[in-house]
Amino acid sequence: MDKKIKRIGVLTSGGDAPGMNAAVRSVAKSAIHFGMECVGIRRGWQGLINSDFVILNNDAVRHIIGRGGTILYTARSEEFMTEKGREKAVGTCKVLGLDGIIAIGGDGTFRGALELSRLGVPVMGIPATIDNDIGCSNYTIGFDTACNTAIDCIDKLRDTMQSHERCSVVEVMGRHAGFLALYVGIAVGATCVLIPEHEVNFEEDVVQRIQNARLSGITNFTVVVAEGAGSAIEYGKKIHEALGLDPRVTVLGHIQRGGAPTGRDRETATRMGYYAVRAFAEGRSGSVICTQNGSITEIPIEEALAMKKNLPMIRYEILEAISAPSMPK
Repeated sequence: MDKKIKRIGVLTSGGDAPGMNAAVRSVAKSAIHFGMECVGIRRGWQGLINSDFVILNNDAVRHIIGRGGTILYTARSEEFMTEKGREKAVGTCKVLGLDGIIAIGGDGTFRGALELSRLGVPVMGIPATIDNDIGCSNYTIGFDTACNTAIDCIDKLRDTMQSHERCSVVEVMGRHAGFLALYVGIAVGATCVLIPEHEVNFEEDVVQRIQNARLSGITNFTVVVAEGAGSAIEYGKKIHEALGLDPRVTVLGHIQRGGAPTGRDRETATRMGYYAVRAFAEGRSGSVICTQNGSITEIPIEEALAMKKNLPMIRYEILEAISAPSMPK
C-alpha cells in the first residue's frame, strides 16, 4: 500500500456484539493519534453504498466505551453482494475521500471486506461476535460479555428451580458452534450441555445424567442447549416424556447480545482497534486483527477466512466428569 492514509472509515456489520462501541472508539481515537480523520459508516455495507456516515471526532466517541450495541448500527446488505452494489460502495469511498475501511464483525463482514479490497480499497478487519467462532482468532469481541449475561440469567433460574425442585432447560446462542454453551455450562455447573460439535445421544447425554444426578441427591437440574444442537422446547418435551419431570424452558435469545461490555471485551476491542489503525499508518492492509496465543497479530483476509476453529473437547470431558458423575459400579 503506497498511498498515505489520511482519512479512514469504520463500520460494524452482521450481528451486534458488546464491545463494538469500544472498538469504534479506539479506531477513531487511534486515527487522530496517527494524524488521520475518521468517518463512521452507519448500517454496515449498506450504509457505505448509501453514503450514510457521521464524522467521528473525540466528542463523537466520548463515553461510548461502556455502551452495548453499536452507535453505528448494523445491517445485512444483499445489494453489497452484487457487483453493482460494491461498485456503489467504492464510489462512496471516492466521494468521501476514504483511503481505507476498518470493518468490525464476523466472517460475512470479512468476506465483504475482501471483495472491497479486490476493487482497490485498503481494508482491515476486527473480529466481533458473541459466538467466538471466527477461525483465525482465539478470541472475538463480545464473547465474554455474552457468557457473563447467560451465566447471570441461569444463576437466577437456578434459584427458583432449586426452590421448586425442577428441571431447567436453557437455550443459548450458537447456531454453528458450542463455545458459548460449553463455557456457560461449565461455569454454572450444568447437569448436561448439548452442542453442535457433539452428536446428541438423548438417553446417555440427558436422561442418564439427570438420573445419576438425582441418585446422588440432587433435586434440580440444568440443561444448557446451544441453538445449533436443537430446540430447547423440544428437549423439554422429551425430558417430560422420558422422566416425567415438568421442565421449565427458557430461550435467552437476543438478551445475550445486549448489556455493557465486560472489562475483557473493552480492553480487547481497544487493542484491536489501535492495531488496525496502526497497520494503515505503517502501510499495511488486507488483514484481520486477531488474537493468537495471547498476542495481537495480523492474518491476511483470504487466509483468515479459510481457517477453522475446533472446540476444545477437553472442556466437554471436564463437564462430563464433574457436573453429574456416573454412579459407581
